[in-house]
Amino acid sequence: MTGLLDGLAPWPQADFAAFGPVQTRKLSKIQKLVGAFLGRNWVAIPHVTHQDDADVTDLEARRLAHNSAGGGVKLTPVPLLVKAMASALRAYPQFNASLDGSRETLVLKDYVHIGVAVDTPGGLLVPVIRDCDRKSVSDIAAEISALSERARTKGLPMADMSGGCMTLTSLGHIGGTGFTPIVNAPEVAILGVTRARPVATPGPDGGIVWRQMLPLSLSYDHRVINGADAARFVRHIAGRLADPALFD
Repeated sequence: MTGLLDGLAPWPQADFAAFGPVQTRKLSKIQKLVGAFLGRNWVAIPHVTHQDDADVTDLEARRLAHNSAGGGVKLTPVPLLVKAMASALRAYPQFNASLDGSRETLVLKDYVHIGVAVDTPGGLLVPVIRDCDRKSVSDIAAEISALSERARTKGLPMADMSGGCMTLTSLGHIGGTGFTPIVNAPEVAILGVTRARPVATPGPDGGIVWRQMLPLSLSYDHRVINGADAARFVRHIAGRLADPALFD
């Protein structure tokens, strides 16, 4: 990585108090650590972000019916997205890969571990759910819930945040229409999700029907992934979200 920042101007130094009252606050240990990684990843990885929508009208109806039936783990959209991502990683193995330290060899993985970004009081943590392709949506939901609660209250050891193949970061509970998530090296892609919204679409009778559309933002390392495969990868996820078998 030596030389990536050569030739850039130094970071500006300013006396902010000269312009008005200020306060100072030390960054948390997690913020400093995550910031250092994100800064490296943004500079070192040639990012491209592909945007698309997934029709989740039927998915949401099935999810709400599942939750209303009781007797099982309540589902948010996140474990369903994780399960759909696991299917896409199996279908498109170039996404389930990492460049080695020399950046001359691609390591293809025969396991599917997915990180789920969690917003904690101290900063962002990414627990990893292992073998997502072999687990049910309910099992994935239970693991995400347990790891997220531990991340927010006690923190997580590095063992629980290592070995991910791809990361999911969701802002759907807050809002937004799309964003550019930063790839979590040594992974080669990350999926960002924002809030589903009603969209008017042509109906079968020529009229207008309203469908729930979920914005998907896929950032990827263009050294490994090309644009056509990124588009296919996102459409695969959208197709799995529309498949009733996703709940099996």
